[in-house]
Amino acid sequence: MSGNEFRFFLSCDINLPVTFRVERLEGNLPATKSSESLSCTTEDRRAELYVECVLYIDGAPFGLPTRTRLESTGQPYCWTELITLSTKYRDLTAHSQLTLTVWDVSCGKDEGLIGGATILLFNSKKQLKTGKQKLRLWLGKEADGSFPTTTPGKVPRHERGELERLEKLVNKYERGQVQLIDWLDRLTFKALEKIKERESYNTGSSHLYLIIEFCSFEHQVVFQLAHFLFTTLSTETRWLYHVYLFFKITIEKCIFDIQLVKLLIKESGANFFSPLPVSSTNEIVTVWDPEVGRINPSEHKQIKLARSLTRGIIDRDLKPSSNERKSIQRILKYPPTRTLSGDERQLLWKFRFSLMSEKRALTKFLRCVEWSDLQEAKQALELMGRWETIDVCDALELLSPVFESEEVRAYAVSVLERADDDELQCYLLQLVQALRFERSDKSRLSHFLVQRSLHNIELASFLRWYVAVELHDPQYAKRFYCTYEILEENMMKLVSGVGGEEDGIKLWQSLVRQTELTAQLCSITRDVRNVRGGTQKKIEKLRQLLSGLLSELTYFDEPIRSPLAPRVLITGIVPSESSLFKSALHPLRLTFRTANGSSCKVIFKKGDDLRQDQLVIQMVSLMDRLLKLENLDLHLTPYRVLATGQDEGMLEFIPSSSLAQILSEHRSIISYLQKFHPDEDGPFGITATCLETFIKSCAGYSVITYILGIGDRHLDNLLLRDDGRLFHVDFGFILGRDPKPFPPPMKLCKEMVEAMGGAESQYYTRFKSYCCEAYNILRKSSNLILNLFHLMAGSNIPDIAFDPEKGILKLQEKFRLDLDDEDCIHFFQDLINESVSALFPQMVETIHRWAQYWR
Repeated sequence: MSGNEFRFFLSCDINLPVTFRVERLEGNLPATKSSESLSCTTEDRRAELYVECVLYIDGAPFGLPTRTRLESTGQPYCWTELITLSTKYRDLTAHSQLTLTVWDVSCGKDEGLIGGATILLFNSKKQLKTGKQKLRLWLGKEADGSFPTTTPGKVPRHERGELERLEKLVNKYERGQVQLIDWLDRLTFKALEKIKERESYNTGSSHLYLIIEFCSFEHQVVFQLAHFLFTTLSTETRWLYHVYLFFKITIEKCIFDIQLVKLLIKESGANFFSPLPVSSTNEIVTVWDPEVGRINPSEHKQIKLARSLTRGIIDRDLKPSSNERKSIQRILKYPPTRTLSGDERQLLWKFRFSLMSEKRALTKFLRCVEWSDLQEAKQALELMGRWETIDVCDALELLSPVFESEEVRAYAVSVLERADDDELQCYLLQLVQALRFERSDKSRLSHFLVQRSLHNIELASFLRWYVAVELHDPQYAKRFYCTYEILEENMMKLVSGVGGEEDGIKLWQSLVRQTELTAQLCSITRDVRNVRGGTQKKIEKLRQLLSGLLSELTYFDEPIRSPLAPRVLITGIVPSESSLFKSALHPLRLTFRTANGSSCKVIFKKGDDLRQDQLVIQMVSLMDRLLKLENLDLHLTPYRVLATGQDEGMLEFIPSSSLAQILSEHRSIISYLQKFHPDEDGPFGITATCLETFIKSCAGYSVITYILGIGDRHLDNLLLRDDGRLFHVDFGFILGRDPKPFPPPMKLCKEMVEAMGGAESQYYTRFKSYCCEAYNILRKSSNLILNLFHLMAGSNIPDIAFDPEKGILKLQEKFRLDLDDEDCIHFFQDLINESVSALFPQMVETIHRWAQYWR
């Protein structure tokens, strides 16, 4: 971006809920009146704090108050809790304020209030505030939402010192507004920590500060009222907007009704909701019970006796009764996310010897073990060594964060050694993430991954990229760097490379040159973006750079292994066939020459995190493999995606057109397919093979996008190839998240149904049959898919990182494991009917098309 160019979003265009994170409370809590008289500090009586957040618009409260959880761990009080309000950014005004009040429920009514602060959401330049904000609390005052407020959280200018100036710079650094220089950054942050220690020691400030963090966007968000956006639109679009307002008002009325019910319940004295700060002597007071959460001594003694070594002789010959066998079989069918109850754990332990021939039972048995008991742990490990060998799917479960025992994790790796390279590559992304849960940097898992990579160039290349991307994670950077070093050291020791084609040093250098290539592509992207003018001028600049200043990219000195397909050697870029897409990020579309005389096309994106897309495409590829193993080929298109950094990556380019473009130019999908595969005797004037391909691909992606909870589906991210294959792109929302209200279970527009001959045709019936068959096949592998997502729990992928447990439970719900295959057929057919008949998504699609037109 050039120095005089300012890119921004308008607040009225952001259809996302207001979101922020309550981080922590800094400073010493003030002593209460009662505690002063007893010479007792607030911490001595276990303060239990929560933060109440209220949005005010133009001085009036807007929406329901939101509260964090209770925090009683002591200083520093850290919530690190994401708060999502019902209000959306587009509904905000320039004087929108957020009030935050800290309460202590362990105090009486006079001392329950700690303090409050208020912050404007837009700054003086009408730009949305982003990043971390340090708010000074007004002790003993509840946050005031009037405008202007009497409790501003901003520290007055005359009271700001060197520390405040440095914290402001750190905030800019975290938002990416300060250039990253790794070695200098480390020195700077060390010096900053020393300054903080010195300042806190010298000043001894009595102030309390609440740290919150606002969401950041790709560009600055500038305030503009939504009303101005619609004054220039047509009558039809205004009508659609009024329909949207009708739904919005209806929802708001429901919220008002809920508030009214809460008020009536409160007045009736029922304690169904979290108690407010004490305001009446008749209200229930929260009292800390030191016995809550502790082990019952009698129950603990009973468990110890039941699991004692002396019982091992008796338990060895025990056989479960008919009812006990049914209970055990029910437990073995539980998904890996299910927590076992105390009785279920006891049942599995009691019959552990008779279950050793049942390989599915090992993971459940290991969950029953009390690993803090050394004798019990030793006995469990002995049994594990004699147990029937488990499947690779169950071995992945043993690498999850649930299992900390090094022996258990080593056993899981020994099972993985039986998997071939193709299967291992399906799980490689998750296995790299599982390194986070290991006990040491040089674990058996890391050595296993490196050793297998030495004999397969694709595994070696992808392992190197997966590890390199995680080097930006400060918490685990050392561990991933250790694995990176082991891979480099072992590969350079190879006398001959994979297949004996080249030695280890040359092989490693060929992989390092991939990074050099992506660095040059990042530089080109920045130069092209800075060009003033339309897309055509930027394309001319791209081709000029490739032919002139960066002509070394036209013909490489030595072939480079393609990052997307390491077995393919690329020799240079074809400038005349390279272009870019018309979008905010201006992704590059590059054509590479290959060593065998052909070419391959890729998309390079800078400024977008592709790790979530990479995960989804990996799942599509895995599900395609699972379906084909059951002899069901649904003609999916799992194009390759590789994240080469936190905000950059490559995608395989598949020649295709969006459904929005096809319907605009050809009016129907059938007309488009007739252009490429005409057949007068075929169904609807196209070949039967082409129609079958379209039906199968529609069925495959309908099932997969439903299971993964893919959101934000519209006709611009549904693409169609000329052979009839339909596929999805852009996976910014997964696991049930969707920016649009009332999304259907799956994206099935009427144009797709019409291309199959309508809802009464035999082809539409065949489509539903493929959907149900695919759904039941994938349900059989639900444990595998759930285990893979569980291993991603520690990753920085947006839709997983916010709440991993909730996301995995949503995924589990989609499999409907409580139903048998026949019931699932009826269930999925109902989902299809619901998706096709959904009216609201059609209205949203129309609004989306108009928004694209006016953009």
